[in-house]
Amino acid sequence: MYRLDPRYAPAPQAVLRTGWRAVAAALPDGPVVVAVEGPPSVDWEELGDRLGRELTARGTPVARLDVRGHYAPPREVRDRTEHPASRDDPYYSKLATNPLDDLFDHLPPVARPQEGLLLVHGPGAALLPHDVLWYADTPKRYAEAAVAAGTRGINLGLPGEESDPRRLFYIDWPMLDRHRDALAPRIDGWLDVQDPDRPTWIDGDGLRATYAALARRPVRTRPYFNSTPWGGHWARRELGFDPGGRNTALGYELIAPEAGILIGTGPDAQAEVPFQLLCVLEPHSVLGPEVHARYGTSFPIRFDYLDTVGGGNLSVHCHPKEPYMRERFGWPYTQHETYYLTLTTPGSLVYLGLREDADPDTFRKEVHRAVTEAVSMDPEDHVLTFPAEQGRLYLIPAGTPHSSGAGNLVLEISATPYLYSLRFYDWLRPGTDGNPRPLPYEHGFANLDTDRRGDAVARTLVQEPRTLREGTGWREEVIGALDEMFYEVRRFVLDPGARADDHTRGRFHVLNVAQGEGVTLETEAGHIHDLHGAETLTVPAAAGRYTLRAKGDAPVLVVKALVR
Repeated sequence: MYRLDPRYAPAPQAVLRTGWRAVAAALPDGPVVVAVEGPPSVDWEELGDRLGRELTARGTPVARLDVRGHYAPPREVRDRTEHPASRDDPYYSKLATNPLDDLFDHLPPVARPQEGLLLVHGPGAALLPHDVLWYADTPKRYAEAAVAAGTRGINLGLPGEESDPRRLFYIDWPMLDRHRDALAPRIDGWLDVQDPDRPTWIDGDGLRATYAALARRPVRTRPYFNSTPWGGHWARRELGFDPGGRNTALGYELIAPEAGILIGTGPDAQAEVPFQLLCVLEPHSVLGPEVHARYGTSFPIRFDYLDTVGGGNLSVHCHPKEPYMRERFGWPYTQHETYYLTLTTPGSLVYLGLREDADPDTFRKEVHRAVTEAVSMDPEDHVLTFPAEQGRLYLIPAGTPHSSGAGNLVLEISATPYLYSLRFYDWLRPGTDGNPRPLPYEHGFANLDTDRRGDAVARTLVQEPRTLREGTGWREEVIGALDEMFYEVRRFVLDPGARADDHTRGRFHVLNVAQGEGVTLETEAGHIHDLHGAETLTVPAAAGRYTLRAKGDAPVLVVKALVR
């Protein structure tokens, strides 16, 4: 019953169009200047050609201005957008804070046509004077795949240049996201061009009305799995995912910076719009006033899967502590994590914390030899291991060395930052390109928490469930909470057919069916949403009181996370 394409109907007043002819019909005859903004992953030549042909065919004269031809020289773009302290770091860059007009020395002049339409398009088009503003988009997974495939011209402001994943993650996306979010309240149309032969368009007012409704009811983002060298096969076997790679590794259930919501009436008429825009347009309703005051429009919790069932061990790594994350990388909060073991196999392990007798200097020397001389090491000489126990939560504060061993399905419940795995050791494993996977171990040792060791790890990071409240046929447990972590993880245990009441109390909840057939969630306002096994759902703060009813003939476990 797992839905690969959870879809939500547009607001009644929304206009949804599919196909280039229908999309072009949404544009006026003129005289008018139309700006089509969007990321470099859009095929801008194709978009301009297809719109131009349809407009010309209906008798509307069209002139085009591609802003990519007016960027500053590549050296200037790089100098302006890359933080000086990051230029010698091959792995990371401090998040760019530049406005998009830093791509230009001078914006090209725009004159309103005497007749017809001037189509201004490309990243930065919205900076020019215009009468109509559209945003054309492909989800971020398309840019990642293009960079991995060696496609040129994917980086912002560098058309035709060789693509760089480091720039994509830490420079391009922060600049593009900030620019897009600022435009969201006034976009006249959203154009999804994932299918270059059949785009889908939704009008801006209709999109905002749809999001205003979704911000007050449960909503599920479109899931996706990618492939990595350590990936397993559970998601392909059990959920029907086929990412086109050799395995299913990292499952994007709810990773807010990349997540999308499908809006439409069916698989042939749907637009995928960023989840982030829901937080931008309706922050109090989605996040809640207190969470919004602390985190702005950043949705601070993520849910994802780590599938090593039939795969290999993850790298042994840690995540940046908060001062390091702020000062070196530019994120305002850090990457605390937890592992919830949804599925295990006999003998599988969780690596967590340092051994009592671990010597950080010896650990560093062995890591250095593995990197420089390809000498294998045994992480268990330095890092504690625990038997992987199904239904157990393992807490991973920033700076704690950790890994999931082979044979596990981990539901990773974490802070939203997700691009800062400071690897110590990766089993001398090559990446998909055949080269050794990057190991930013100097960053790792700069953040290694040497106090997380020995018996204290088992005592504080592998906690026993504590019943918080209970009723007939159900109970809610706290399964993981630490003072230094800003969120906590709870779990509903429901007998077959049991009903449990809950309330957001002004802050969002994220739910996942970790065991059993699923639940039906109903809000006080009457919104009903089924949630099946392995699925994740966001309950916005504005939803208020809601009820969970267990489905099926077996007990159901629902994991819940919320900001403390």
